[in-house]
Amino acid sequence: MTPGLSAVQLQRQLGVGVYETAWTMLHRLRRAMLRPRRDRIGGRVEVDECFIGGSRSGKRGRGAAGKVLVVGAVEVRGEGSGRIRLGIIPAATQAALTTFIRGNVTDGAQVFTDGLSSYAPLASLGYDHRTEMEEEKRDHRNILPRIHRVFSNLKTWIKGTHHGVDAKNLEVYLREFEFRFNRRRTPMAAFQSLLGLTTQHEPQPVRRR
Repeated sequence: MTPGLSAVQLQRQLGVGVYETAWTMLHRLRRAMLRPRRDRIGGRVEVDECFIGGSRSGKRGRGAAGKVLVVGAVEVRGEGSGRIRLGIIPAATQAALTTFIRGNVTDGAQVFTDGLSSYAPLASLGYDHRTEMEEEKRDHRNILPRIHRVFSNLKTWIKGTHHGVDAKNLEVYLREFEFRFNRRRTPMAAFQSLLGLTTQHEPQPVRRR
């Protein structure tokens, strides 16, 4: 997956005098990367959550200073990964997690999660829910390996390319990461897709101070 550009890099390449101009250009493109009425992912899907940002670790399902809770889903494609979906949730509650899954995963899909009780309603919602527990695996790295790999790549991308992202703007960076990840094998088609998506969004005039 290509890492993309930070606003600082774009400012230097274009010779733009004001950082905010380059940042706004990239932000407009990120907002266009979400296709209206996009398909839900399906088949076999791994789902989990992780904290993004901040300087201190936090306990699962609880608030952590400076951190944002992100939920993710990834299609299982043999030993590899298919498409992903990412979202921000306030807490790892039943309501938040099932709302995300119903909005992003097709009905009847086989959904793999850990043993968090918040996922318990999935079977009653029509999903083939399977849990993976650490005590059932000799190697803990085999617990939901694909979604954990997605989270690891996401964190590396945010730190390496953007040197951190504040909570207020994290949502649009998740859209960019999704877009790049889902089109990582077809970079030229990704560029064409982005050009097409920009025509499907309403213009956003610059706010004047």
